[in-house]
Amino acid sequence: MRTIRWLVLALLLPMLAGCGYNRIQTQDEAVKAQWSEVLNQYQRRADLVPNLVNTVKGYAAQEERVLTEVTNARAKVGQITVNADDDKSLAQFQQAQGELSGALSRLLVVTENYPDLKSNQNFLDLQAQLEGTENRITVARNRYIQSVQDYNVLVRKFPVNLTAKMFGYAVKPNFAVDNEAAISKPPTVEFAPVAPPPPAPPTAPAPPEPPKPQN
Repeated sequence: MRTIRWLVLALLLPMLAGCGYNRIQTQDEAVKAQWSEVLNQYQRRADLVPNLVNTVKGYAAQEERVLTEVTNARAKVGQITVNADDDKSLAQFQQAQGELSGALSRLLVVTENYPDLKSNQNFLDLQAQLEGTENRITVARNRYIQSVQDYNVLVRKFPVNLTAKMFGYAVKPNFAVDNEAAISKPPTVEFAPVAPPPPAPPTAPAPPEPPKPQN
């Protein structure tokens, strides 16, 4: 009986390899690895936020609204449990990360009004780390997008799609890059033009002088 099982397994293995099963496994693991890197870079950014907020608060405590927006956006990010294989979960994660990006952009715009803060070495270091992290996020996200695209193409191709359906490997959702770019776009700062001062009221003419008496 054991011999028969080994013979069946020996026959099935070439069939599984030929129908794309091993390729699906390889690509699925690649997607998971890229997703882990995306989360790692987003977490790196989240870890920078408290120090950045505290540094700005030391110089611009009156900017309470902007500081609160950043803190709340970071807290919202930390509360989301994301499942990258679920469309709704990924969309919620993407929206929360986009809101944090927007809040950080508004914070950096505000700091332009504080020359002492802009020259603070601690703030400059944090700003450089944040910019570097944003670049890492972009690279990691783009690699994940490409990895998911490659996986989705694979599981939709014939005859690999038959194997994918047999073993429950469905198409994966992906980042909506255009939407995220719109959410993450720094806000446009516009200052209303200063209204001209109202015209001065006209001065009343001086009363005529009384006639001088004649000698």
